Amino acid sequence: MISKQTFPKTYPLIDTHTHFDAPVFDSDRDLLVQKAYESGIRHLVLVGYSYQYFKRMYTTEHSLNKLVPLTAEDTDSSNLSQIEGHTALGLHPFYIKEHSEDHLKSMASMIAKQRPIAIGEIGLDTFTESMKEPEVVAKQKRFFKAQLDIAVVHKLPVMLHIRKAHAEVLAILKAHDYDAHKLGGIAHSFSGGEQEAKAFVKLGFKLGVTGQITNPNAKKLRRAIRAAVDSHGIECLVIETDCPDMTPIQCQVSDNSWPDKQSHDRNVPANLPWVLSSLSELLDVSPDRLAEQLWHNSCSALQKTWDYPLV
Repeated sequence: MISKQTFPKTYPLIDTHTHFDAPVFDSDRDLLVQKAYESGIRHLVLVGYSYQYFKRMYTTEHSLNKLVPLTAEDTDSSNLSQIEGHTALGLHPFYIKEHSEDHLKSMASMIAKQRPIAIGEIGLDTFTESMKEPEVVAKQKRFFKAQLDIAVVHKLPVMLHIRKAHAEVLAILKAHDYDAHKLGGIAHSFSGGEQEAKAFVKLGFKLGVTGQITNPNAKKLRRAIRAAVDSHGIECLVIETDCPDMTPIQCQVSDNSWPDKQSHDRNVPANLPWVLSSLSELLDVSPDRLAEQLWHNSCSALQKTWDYPLV
């Protein structure tokens, strides 16, 4: 759902983490691309989680990288929107039971033929009891390390997925050859505490901030982001929608009795300015300054040199 409220100014933004290739967007993806462009989105990263969807992601990237008229009647080449799509490939820890060694090999082969922007999302997830089982955790760690190896070989940044396993991920990263100071990287949808936030930034990772930051009740997250910024400056952050999840509170349907509330609460790339706005308020940094710094942070995390455009 896109909020009907408008912003006084549009800023160039990079959505560093989406699942915009998901079928939930198939019926209106072109329209949502136009809305995102109007909201300032200029780059959008499609992030992998299962081998079976990798080809779908590249197909979506290809469709994004075409010029799209701002309206159905608009054929003037000066009124064309283009959001550059980019694909990251990774085997998500939460779906570890469906991953195989062949998937790792096939992913490595695919990367050699068609270089992605990053490896991700990868990491550890012990959010549920079943994910805490020793054999499940062991397989997660094995696949995490193997994908870090791939990132090192191909000199690609990684996008970390971490739930209830921040200390374990930090321990693996500290012992591994992967160096985020050189290769970049993002701790996607960061959910740890203050000390963990600073620890990941110290290792060279940017902290990915989602629509969760728009919720004033997300006190732990807000404290962690402030603590990281107090120690390392706003240079340590990037923003993301993680669409179709993590919908900003301003864009959610308030009536829980709606039978289709979940579909109405679908997050979309055009909602990213709400993350910028809430982060600006939280950190007491002007949106002008913050937007430009977030752009440069994203480029650093993804090892890109995209110029900050004039919207």
